[in-house]
Amino acid sequence: MPNLMWTWQEATVIAGVLAVGWGALLRRRAFPRAQPFLREAALIIGLYALWQFAGSLSGNGTYAAVGRGRWIWNSERSAHLLNERTVQDWVLPHPLIVQATNLYYDTMHFSVMIVFLLWLFARHRDAYSRWRTTLALLTASCLLIQLMPVAPPRMIPDLGMVDTAMKYGQSVYGSVAGFRADQLSAMPSVHVGWAALVAVCVYRVSPSRWRYVGVAHAAMTVFVVVATGNHYWDDGIVAVALLIAALLMQWTARRLWQQRVTARKDLTKQDAERGGLVDVR
Repeated sequence: MPNLMWTWQEATVIAGVLAVGWGALLRRRAFPRAQPFLREAALIIGLYALWQFAGSLSGNGTYAAVGRGRWIWNSERSAHLLNERTVQDWVLPHPLIVQATNLYYDTMHFSVMIVFLLWLFARHRDAYSRWRTTLALLTASCLLIQLMPVAPPRMIPDLGMVDTAMKYGQSVYGSVAGFRADQLSAMPSVHVGWAALVAVCVYRVSPSRWRYVGVAHAAMTVFVVVATGNHYWDDGIVAVALLIAALLMQWTARRLWQQRVTARKDLTKQDAERGGLVDVR
């Protein structure tokens, strides 16, 4: 199956072209409505390029990556979490379902995020910058952790997980199994992190009954990343924890800023009163 996702080099070029286009329009003061779109598209695709680049760097230390993956697996068994192999066993007898999960894993991750950002930018512009920042914080924190390579369960034979994409010729990594750098970034799951962000934002921002579609996508993503053998439960748990941390960080920053603004206003008012600039009639 051809890789439907851009490489970091391709994404960097596209982001650069968009940034140059935005700069040109900005200087000429032309097409003002297109300028914000080009700016945000360049920023988001640039962020995607960084994610792909981090994945390409995580291949150093294949042996350690397998060891970390096995440690995560054993810790989950100690915590009595549902075995990922059990989830995969539900779908393996049904080839069409397996192929559908492979396709969902490969195509829906980035495409849903693009549609989500376009929808948010066009329909809820006032909330866009806040959630765009959340996306940046979440992705950046995931990238830092992914610099430490972790092998996914499908790449550790003794765990008993099947590489479903390789089995049906749908692997985006080629037709030959092996340890490639961009496959050793299982922890945390950006797929789950992004899907959870979409679910939370759509539910909070949209008054429509269709806001539950985001929740359904997040649930489906969790199922798919496990059923295909690409992630452990802990990968998704850590991704959601990072999303919560990003939201709390923004909430704290907004609260501190509001307190600072209020304190400045109070100080200005007190100075004005002492200077006799306030009419007290």
